[in-house]
Amino acid sequence: MEKIHDKKRLVINLLDWYDEHARVLPWREEATPYRVWVSEIMLQQTRVEAVKPYFERFLKAFPSISSLANAKDDELSKVWEGLGYYNRVKNMKKCAQMCMELYDGKLPSTYEQLLQLPGIGSYTAGAVASIAFKEKAAAVDGNVLRVFSRLLVSEDDILKESTKKKFQKIILDYIPEERCDAFNQALMEIGALVCVPNAAPRCNICPLAQDCIGYQSGKAHFLPIKKAKKQRRIEKRTILVVVWKDKVLLYQRPEKGLLSKMYEFKNLEDHYLKKDIINRIGAKHVLTYKKLKDAKHVFSHIEWHMKACLIEVDEPIEEGVWCTKEELEHTYAIPSAFQTYKESLYEWWKEKSYE
Repeated sequence: MEKIHDKKRLVINLLDWYDEHARVLPWREEATPYRVWVSEIMLQQTRVEAVKPYFERFLKAFPSISSLANAKDDELSKVWEGLGYYNRVKNMKKCAQMCMELYDGKLPSTYEQLLQLPGIGSYTAGAVASIAFKEKAAAVDGNVLRVFSRLLVSEDDILKESTKKKFQKIILDYIPEERCDAFNQALMEIGALVCVPNAAPRCNICPLAQDCIGYQSGKAHFLPIKKAKKQRRIEKRTILVVVWKDKVLLYQRPEKGLLSKMYEFKNLEDHYLKKDIINRIGAKHVLTYKKLKDAKHVFSHIEWHMKACLIEVDEPIEEGVWCTKEELEHTYAIPSAFQTYKESLYEWWKEKSYE
């Protein structure tokens, strides 16, 4: 039996489904170029529900490209705190500054111009160009690659850049001139709600099943093809939460590299015994030594396997920033890698009545 794939019908069914099932999202309600761009950067490697409160907070702090271009780095990191992948927001500031210089404080309106800006790749350029400026441009992310791999029974590795470029050309032929914005968002929505990752696709409720060769051939469940990534490097870390009265000791990380310029608790390479740790902090008297639970944090290419302890000292030690709870909440951005130990610190302060 010949497999059926009718492009025109597929597009009609997709858009009809989207009109009925599209989620109500803050960046869709008012799709200005700035709001669309902010949301697309935040949504990279982050779930929609997690992004919602950050989106509102970010827009309140930086309501325009000019305010973002002039933002202080510490303030920017604090507003972004918890979203992870902090290079995203650093590139956003660079992008905003370039827009101030070249485009009168606005995002440029074409795919090719957007592609030249810091932190904007082919997907983000396609999303902003199509959603905000109604340009016929493909926005190919992981969701879209998965959907089309199943639709066309493609066995190309979707982690390869060559596969992404191939599908950009293919999908461009499907995009309708008059509703390119809705088409791209509909594809993403199908991938998020129906043709889902890490689970069986919900072909029984999919509006594209009639034209999905993967469904018709019984191969949809085995696609897409993703070859194993390179194994992450394991790094052993010892985290020291050093407290003095109602303050905790923080250090700012280097300007370049992982988590650049963010603040952290004392962070030692490798794992150490109690006696070695006490020697390293250089305190005359340790009033409390409390072992904290082990934790793991996964970065794109590194895993931190962390052991930790809370150490109370009787006087300030070393150079660094002695920070109060209020400053920790409102001023200094702590990476999510240390969230477990931040919570342990709050519990300690509560026990000591420093709250």
